[in-house]
Amino acid sequence: MATPLVAPPLVKAKALFCPNCGGPVELRGFGHAITVVCPQCLSVLDASTPLLKVLQQAEEAQRPTLKIPLGTRGKLSGVEWEVIGYQTRGVQDVDTSYAWDEYLLFNPYKGFRYLTEYQGHWNFVTPLEPMPARRAVGGRPAVWFEGRTFKHFSGAEAITAFVLGEFPWRVKVGEKVIADDFIDPPAILSSEKTEDEITWSKGEYTTGADIWKAFKLPGSAPSPDGVFLNQPSPYHGRVGGIWGTFGWAIAMLAALAIFFAVLTRQRVVFNSTYHFSPADQGEPSFVTPVFELDGTRDATLELDVNTNLTNDWAYFNFALINSDTGAAFDFGREVSYYTGRDSDGAWTEGGSTSTVLIPSVPPGRYYLRVEPEMETGIATSRRASLHNVDYQIVLRHDVPSYAWFWIAASLLLVPPVAYTIRARSFEKRRWMESDYPPARSRGD
Repeated sequence: MATPLVAPPLVKAKALFCPNCGGPVELRGFGHAITVVCPQCLSVLDASTPLLKVLQQAEEAQRPTLKIPLGTRGKLSGVEWEVIGYQTRGVQDVDTSYAWDEYLLFNPYKGFRYLTEYQGHWNFVTPLEPMPARRAVGGRPAVWFEGRTFKHFSGAEAITAFVLGEFPWRVKVGEKVIADDFIDPPAILSSEKTEDEITWSKGEYTTGADIWKAFKLPGSAPSPDGVFLNQPSPYHGRVGGIWGTFGWAIAMLAALAIFFAVLTRQRVVFNSTYHFSPADQGEPSFVTPVFELDGTRDATLELDVNTNLTNDWAYFNFALINSDTGAAFDFGREVSYYTGRDSDGAWTEGGSTSTVLIPSVPPGRYYLRVEPEMETGIATSRRASLHNVDYQIVLRHDVPSYAWFWIAASLLLVPPVAYTIRARSFEKRRWMESDYPPARSRGD
């Protein structure tokens, strides 16, 4: 004969009365409750005895508004929890002052969990039995737990400022613990140390929207403020991927540039050497012999000027002229090269060569008009001039242009650089609130 299925017993709250004010007090945690706070007078009561005993009478204090009222039930991680306790805790010293809320959750079959909230940032916290292993990372404290390294974020003395509901420990206003937080977002390990013991818990970052949905709270969750210590970065895992995509795109661009370079002929159509000195008599400008730019399409023309300048400069005015149509391309290039030695050692500035690329030159017969310029020299008994230059002009037809490559590469570089800057900015804002800020202002 089959055994009939028996539903788990229906759990009901136990009602007692506060010995201080006579108001009703409900116990939802049953035999687990050690202390309970009267919702009327906020007295802390001993719930471990049949008759409630006053452990601490509340001083006048402003009662906070709970975002999740006591007795509210909700489902997190597939388990239904009931909010049975609430406390406000804070840290206050010369440089730091902040407070956060903690909600105690209870399930008769799963035990206790916690929800912590600070400026719209929530964590679902589970008490730990095993102790994380201590270690150091980069000279800073850390712990090892479940195959992960958690870096120390901050440590301070936490003080309980307000309590309400029931708790499985002796809770009281003014209670102090030494709290340390270790993070590996979106997880956080927290230790709380008293004179008698040290306890550990693990929190998982949870959005306010998920909390509101789980507990069916009215309205919408307040927007989180700032970056929380274990808040997952929206850029985590994306920066490396976008840099990888950038690498593949650059490789494809490079392959395309090589393909176009192979198709170009890079033919030398003119090569000649000249000498110039401002002391020379006559017109400095001249024209070269006519040379042919063959082909059926417009192509690039590269002009190289190679000089023997040292600690001097020269300027060259050029005009590429079509001998049949008279159409001209006018341009100029300055070449300067200086070198010396000072207290810091040898130095150089500029260069003795210069290159200019003329795009889209139609095929045809051309000649080059050249007009060099230099500073006029000072005549002496030894030398007629202090300034002169030997220079070579080389023209190459149908050479590859890589301007498009650099433009495309620069545009492709924008997304990964932007994501990297944003990711680092996010982490900087996170760690600015820690015991290890990446930078401090002068005021600090």
